[in-house]
Amino acid sequence: MRWELTSDQQFFRETTARFLEDQVPVATLRALRDDPLGAPPDYWRRGAELGWTSLLVGERLGGGSISDAGLVDLTLVAHEFGRHAAPGPLTTANVAVAALAAAGDAHAAAVAAVVAGESVVSWAYGEPIPHDGFGTVTLEVRDDGDSVVVAGVKRPVEAATQADAFLVTGRSGDGLTQVLVPADAVGVAITPLTTVDLTRRCGTVSFADVRLPASAVVGEMGGAAEQVEHQVRLASVLCAAETTGAMQRAFEMTVEWAFERYSFGRPLASYQALKHRFADMKMWLEASHAASDAAADAVAEGAVDAAARASAAKAYTGDQGSELAHECVQLHGGIGVTFEHDLHLFLRRITLNRSLYGTPADHRQRLAALLIAREEAA
Repeated sequence: MRWELTSDQQFFRETTARFLEDQVPVATLRALRDDPLGAPPDYWRRGAELGWTSLLVGERLGGGSISDAGLVDLTLVAHEFGRHAAPGPLTTANVAVAALAAAGDAHAAAVAAVVAGESVVSWAYGEPIPHDGFGTVTLEVRDDGDSVVVAGVKRPVEAATQADAFLVTGRSGDGLTQVLVPADAVGVAITPLTTVDLTRRCGTVSFADVRLPASAVVGEMGGAAEQVEHQVRLASVLCAAETTGAMQRAFEMTVEWAFERYSFGRPLASYQALKHRFADMKMWLEASHAASDAAADAVAEGAVDAAARASAAKAYTGDQGSELAHECVQLHGGIGVTFEHDLHLFLRRITLNRSLYGTPADHRQRLAALLIAREEAA
């Protein structure tokens, strides 16, 4: 996060940071590691009151942004989530509510509930083995008169056990369809998953011929491909911003340690070999800030290269975030691999973000496909 923020944006970021420091300090995160939600009661609703769920929703539906670019504003929250290893379905809830809002008034009630923090809607996109390739959608959504039938499995789904409903991406013939499925609908089964991140929750959601009214379709039957592509870009940008925040905190902790820790009468930071490693990490961190910010701007503006910038940011922060976090662990020495030290919380956040919504390899493939398409069009 290297933008020159307005006073309103700065106040928004600082308010979010203070709220996270007060509500989910490290001691609280550790105490809630086995809690089904991983967060204090009312935490998400109070966060929604701060604006966490309204920035990608237009004012007509109860939302609104601080600047003219709601996605840029939201990355300020995502950055602080990374810096604090904070719990909560920030990415999945915002991607889902943005899609619902884009569909107009058809799902206005669901949008209002999410914006108010009274409900959580999670995006169910990825699928389990053998259909776990990024972008592979085999879950079936079929038209059956006045109803639609949803059949298949989604995994992993963020906040699966917390969600009141799921925005499910499925296939209808040659096209994609999205459906808003209540979590308590007949035929829906939710199985919690154990993730590497202590503060985030995921699950497997199965849909056994779940029958819903045709009004549950979000957008047009078979016509959701463009919206799904936009959702992938949003998720990529938010993951990149959050990962960069976690990288920033891990780097700061390690720099502080290197100046405080003495070896042979000298601080670790004084050794030339370690200075080289810190220089590398600083370069990765600054490049992550730049890639993340550029991607947010491009997607917010609907730029021609928005898809490429979003995938570049997701791929770069995924790879270099992991490199930086492991370097930080190594530079801490033995204490860096202990559970009692806080560093692993940020390593875990970076690791999970690396795999959600496409791995670095997946996004490099997307970049290659975009390049090929551009060359063919030239």
